[in-house]
Amino acid sequence: NNMHKAPISEAKNYVDLHPLFATAFSFLSTVDTNSLVPGEVKVADGVRAIIIKDHLVGKEISIAAFECHEQNIDIQYVIAGEEGVGYRERSTCISPQAPYNPEKDVLFFNDAPDQYFTLKAQEFAIYFPNDVHAPMIGDPSTEIFKIVVKVAV
Repeated sequence: NNMHKAPISEAKNYVDLHPLFATAFSFLSTVDTNSLVPGEVKVADGVRAIIIKDHLVGKEISIAAFECHEQNIDIQYVIAGEEGVGYRERSTCISPQAPYNPEKDVLFFNDAPDQYFTLKAQEFAIYFPNDVHAPMIGDPSTEIFKIVVKVAV
């Protein structure tokens, strides 16, 4: 599969994958995380960041939101905590929950992930439109502090 996961110290290996990745990774590696509050930040044209400081959903994986996007690539970066993620390639998903929602740029699937991994603090994962992902899996008592950078395709 083409799902990319790495420590932020290796971000330089990924900047060539997209013209806006240099901007996105520069933001992630220089932002003062102590000053971040939950919400959305515009980083540059085509790059915005969503700050999440919340408890993991702790849902059964079968009802965790299993989603992909068409207009944006997600770079999801964990600042503190640990996040379980389910993954599956979009071409193997056969059961959309509903039609693609262009306003929210999201398509949800009923399919189950075929692999799972953990994102630890200072690690990021990149989800292209082909990468269906179920983030925020874990014990609901666990707090996660993360940044989701949305990069326009």
